[in-house]
Amino acid sequence: MSLKEKLMEDLKASMKSKDTIRKNTITMVRSAIKQVEVDKRTELTDDEILDIISKQVKEKRSAIEEFKKGSRDDLVNQTENEIEILLEYLPEQLSEEEVEEIVKETIKEINATSMKDIGRIMKAVMPKVKGRTDGNIVNKVVKKILN
Repeated sequence: MSLKEKLMEDLKASMKSKDTIRKNTITMVRSAIKQVEVDKRTELTDDEILDIISKQVKEKRSAIEEFKKGSRDDLVNQTENEIEILLEYLPEQLSEEEVEEIVKETIKEINATSMKDIGRIMKAVMPKVKGRTDGNIVNKVVKKILN
C-alpha cells in the first residue's frame, strides 16, 4: 500500500471514529500533497510525500516555540498531538546518539577538521538521515563534535 493510500484509509477511519485532530492533520497533509502534485503536474512518490510530511513536522515544531512564547498551552498541546500523528508516517526517528555516530563516520570519510567544513559535512550527512531526523539536530551534533 502506498503512503497516499494509507493516508486515505486513515482519513476514513478517523472520520468514522470522529477523531477530529487526526482527521484535520491527515487532511492538511493530503492538501499539501495535492498542491505539490498540481504545481508539478505529476504523481508524487512515497519519498516525495515523506519530504512533505518532514517539512510539516519541522514547521509544527517551530510553531510550538511561538505558541510557548505567547503562553498558548492549548495550541502547544494540539500541535504536539499533530506532530505525533505525522511521525507515524515517517520512518523510525534517529536518536541523538545515532545521529552522532553517522556524523562521526561522515567526518572521517570526508576528512573534515574544522568548523569551516560544516557545509561539506551537512551536505554529506543529510542524505543519510533523510526523513529520520531534523536538520537542526544534525547541525547541533556537528557543531558539538567539531568544537
